[in-house]
Amino acid sequence: MKVLEKIEKCGILPVVVMEDESKAKALGQAVLYGGLNCVEVTFRTEAAAKALEIIKNNYPEMTVGAGTILTTEQAQTAIDAGAEFIVSPGSNPKVIQYCMDKKICVIPGVMTPSEIEQNLEFGIRTMKFFPAEAAGGVKMIEALSGPYKNVTFIPTGGIHPDNVREYLKCDSIIACGGSWMVKSSLIANDDFDTIARLSQEASDIVKEIR
Repeated sequence: MKVLEKIEKCGILPVVVMEDESKAKALGQAVLYGGLNCVEVTFRTEAAAKALEIIKNNYPEMTVGAGTILTTEQAQTAIDAGAEFIVSPGSNPKVIQYCMDKKICVIPGVMTPSEIEQNLEFGIRTMKFFPAEAAGGVKMIEALSGPYKNVTFIPTGGIHPDNVREYLKCDSIIACGGSWMVKSSLIANDDFDTIARLSQEASDIVKEIR
C-alpha cells in the first residue's frame, strides 16, 4: 500500500510537536492504541528528528512523516530519521523537486489555484490545504475541486472534533490533519491516556463517516 493510501485509510493525521524526544515512544504507543496508525512530526523543534526516528523504530506498523519542512536540508534530515512522507506549509519548488528526486512522497501546502497548478506541473495530485479554516474551509475546497477534479486534499489548520466530520464528508479530502488529540500540553504532562482516548474518538469519527 502506498503512503497516501495509508494516510487515506487512517483518515485523520495527528500533527505532533515534540519538545522532548524521550516522550516519543509513549506518544506513538498512545496514538496507535487509539486506532490511528499514521502521524506527522512537525520539524519546529530540535527534538523532531530524533522523535520521528524513535516512533518509526518502535512502531514500524505506523506511517510516520515530517511536517513543516521548509528547506531541502530539513527534508534530508527527516529522510535520514526515517520519514516516509514530507509535508510543507507551502509549495517550495526546491523542496518538491528534492523529495521527488529522493523518491519520497511529498505533500506541499496550497491555498490558491496558482499553487495547485504549480504542483500539478510536478505531477503532484494530493496537496495539503493550509491553513484550512482560515482559508475558507470545506467551502473553499469544494470550490477548488470544481476546476481541479483530479486533485485531492489533506486540510490542516483549525480542524477539531466539532468540524472534522464536515471535512471528511467531502469527496476530494482523503484525510484531515489535526492536533487536538496530541496537544503539546497533554504530551508535556505525560497524559497519554487522554491522547489514546482522543485518538480513539478520532478514529471512531472516521469509521462513522466512511
